[in-house]
Amino acid sequence: MIDLRSDTVTKPTPAMRAAIAAAEVGDDERDGDPTMRRLEDRVAALLGKEAALFFPSGVMANQAAVWTQAPRGTEILLDVDAHLVHSEIGGVAALSGVQVLPVHPAGLVMSADDLRAALRPVSRYYPAASLVCVENTHNGAGGVITPLEELEAIRDVAAERGLPVHMDGARLWNASVASGLPLRLIAGCADTVMVAFSKGLGAPIGAALAGSYELIEQAWTARKLFGGAMRQSGILAAAVLYALDNHIDRLADDHANARTLARMVDGAGGATVVQPDTNIVMVDLPTGAASAPVVEAVKDEGVLVAEWSATRIRMVTHLDVSATDAARAGEIVRDALERAR
Repeated sequence: MIDLRSDTVTKPTPAMRAAIAAAEVGDDERDGDPTMRRLEDRVAALLGKEAALFFPSGVMANQAAVWTQAPRGTEILLDVDAHLVHSEIGGVAALSGVQVLPVHPAGLVMSADDLRAALRPVSRYYPAASLVCVENTHNGAGGVITPLEELEAIRDVAAERGLPVHMDGARLWNASVASGLPLRLIAGCADTVMVAFSKGLGAPIGAALAGSYELIEQAWTARKLFGGAMRQSGILAAAVLYALDNHIDRLADDHANARTLARMVDGAGGATVVQPDTNIVMVDLPTGAASAPVVEAVKDEGVLVAEWSATRIRMVTHLDVSATDAARAGEIVRDALERAR
């Protein structure tokens, strides 16, 4: 099967498995795991932050960022289609006692102007804003990159109200490779940044939250509270260290394969494609067509794609999808769309 449902489906390479097996480990919760310390220091340096902390998942890291920066009874502002809104099970309300004020973007992703328009006037009668969140790349929009100038403008609007900024950078690696901008330059637009390791980098587990020493110390408490404390976590850190050494530059291949899929599928059966900035291809079906039959049809021919909505399918390229796989998948999806029409 050519699995394009997500870049989370990757398997560790043999070399990554060897790095895991050889990892030096310790009790991370009690004394500190030496391999994990090396990873956290490296991630902090890459993102230009004082410190970083490993989490079992990006969701937990995002939730810790909210918990540390948004007091209970306040509201956070973010894109209406953000991962934090749709894919984290209402965690900000359940865990941090805050509500979401969704920002409806005029374009594909939230801009500084959108944010400014959404901010409520300061009043004792309104919930107080406490945090602005951005997502880069933006999953729901189709792996879209928010330009650096826009991120800086969003940071400036937040600063006018004294609000910190958190960046959900699960696929920040993709944004950096595709834009050619250093990670630390993009991450500099936010007070805290989450990066995931189990997507494009191909590691089996994990994410990190980076920020100031003070915030990351508080995030350690949040991780413990949320049940994320670990022991010999160096076996996970070793996989990520291997990925950082070997899997970042090759993300450009995933982006090229996504462009191949987009070219082959766009217009087939009346479908339209959100042209990919990175490794995610969103395909919108024409009026009257449904995603589910297309998903089933291509599965029968050896391709797995995701039913993103009733009329949209998603395809994500990754480490385990070659250029040949992408071309073959493109043929199969294109033909299925034509038959659906």
